[in-house]
Amino acid sequence: MHENFAPNVHPEEVAKFAAKAAQWWDPSGELRTLHQVNPLRIQFIREFCAVQGQRIVDVGCGGGILSEALAREGAQVLGIDLAEELVEVAKLHALEQGVEGVRYEHIGVAALAEREPESFDAATCMEMLEHVPRPAAVIKALARLVKPGGKVFVSTLNRNLKSYLFAVLGAEYILGLIPKGTHQYEKFIRPSELTAWARAVQLKPLAIRGIEYRPLSGKFRLGADVSVNYLIAFAKEA
Repeated sequence: MHENFAPNVHPEEVAKFAAKAAQWWDPSGELRTLHQVNPLRIQFIREFCAVQGQRIVDVGCGGGILSEALAREGAQVLGIDLAEELVEVAKLHALEQGVEGVRYEHIGVAALAEREPESFDAATCMEMLEHVPRPAAVIKALARLVKPGGKVFVSTLNRNLKSYLFAVLGAEYILGLIPKGTHQYEKFIRPSELTAWARAVQLKPLAIRGIEYRPLSGKFRLGADVSVNYLIAFAKEA
């Protein structure tokens, strides 16, 4: 099967997150970290994208935390995910909250890029790349989805000893910030790898920021330390 059409998914990863569907919107539950870092993601996106009035696709949207936030900022948002249970959770929550400007679809990023190339002003892909077999193929699809000059925003985890200690041992097993078994260290991605994949598909890096955790305050902030969690903004060459 051609690589572009082979399923770029670990079924066990989809099932793992789908099983958390009922907890997705509990700000004090197992997935509370997603709620805590979401304002930082919005802050970072705003630096490089006007958001309001923009057409944005949120790839790997899960239960819709980022998608809804972008819609509340005035964007027209399409959230996509391969976990059908999460898509249904996202749809229901948006309906319950009366959030306009957001819709959801159970579809893969490659299929959407095939159907709607260069249709979006921006694309986001948060904490998903480390859960798929071929992350470079996701970057290629993201580049195809946005218009020339469009922006792509990606967050993932660096691969080094510190990230293993903090993101796996610390966050999952010691502090309990995220559910145990969420991450597999060997799937983490160095910024150099991510930017190489991006440059190969005409995505120019604009900026990189770290998402830093402060244990004493229990809060997250954007900073210069990209050794664990990091965000990168790209622009598609015109």
